[in-house]
Amino acid sequence: MILISPELRSKYRMFRHLGVVGRYLLLVAVLFLMVGPLAWQLLTSLKGRGEDLFGSAASLLPRDWSLHAYAEVVTSIPIPTYVRNSLSLVVLALVSQLVFATAGGYMLSRPGWRGRKAVSLLLVVAMMFPFESIMVSLFLQIQDYGLVDSLAGVWLPGIVGPINVLVMRAAFLAVPKEVEEAALLDGANEWQRFFRIFLPAGVGGLMVVGVNTVIGAWDDFLWPLLVLQSEETFPLTLGLARLKTSAFGIDERVVMAGSMISVVPILILFFLTQRYFYKGIEAGAVKL
Repeated sequence: MILISPELRSKYRMFRHLGVVGRYLLLVAVLFLMVGPLAWQLLTSLKGRGEDLFGSAASLLPRDWSLHAYAEVVTSIPIPTYVRNSLSLVVLALVSQLVFATAGGYMLSRPGWRGRKAVSLLLVVAMMFPFESIMVSLFLQIQDYGLVDSLAGVWLPGIVGPINVLVMRAAFLAVPKEVEEAALLDGANEWQRFFRIFLPAGVGGLMVVGVNTVIGAWDDFLWPLLVLQSEETFPLTLGLARLKTSAFGIDERVVMAGSMISVVPILILFFLTQRYFYKGIEAGAVKL
């Protein structure tokens, strides 16, 4: 038995406490970097008209709390039209991603046919190319189809994402073979095994696909900017970019208020689904 002197024990406790304090300080710093810009944006949107936003006279907290910026957003641009267009894109993307990613992931998880690993590898390779490298060719195709300035033209190129197919494939691969074999012995056909075994087991992956799809469709800006031309088809992201309240420039309070209106639904969605989201991340790791 090794005896440790009281001096060494005290030093060990001190270093352990310092390590805990260091970890918490690091977490606080990361939290400040992540939440700080959002908090500053919210506080800026609540400042009164006469307050300084920049310079030595500016303060972090508003001196004159006001909602005039939010009222100006509502009166300056047709928010209901933009929200309706954004929701339409979200619903279209969510339905297509869930259906095709689930079907593709299930197909790639099934043994017995050659080429499934090659297809999975091609999906991984497809994720290596940034969207900016193919957006010109995509726009030309949408133009040939006559879908410019339509919500269908925004939705169609993103009908299914490679990462979502791979997430669902990994979720289905995690189902134990013994469970499927037991269902086969009970006489379950392909559709019964899919709906009663694989689909319930892939709920975590479905939540990951759903949350990522909603966030991506709601926040998308570049592709709608290329495809859409008339204000009646603009989603919320494009509509907020048109905020101008003065002939001398842009009122940052109004811009921040519009940004908060856009980000609040995403924050609510994440807080409601974070339990399933992290569970799906853990259970649906992408593997070949």
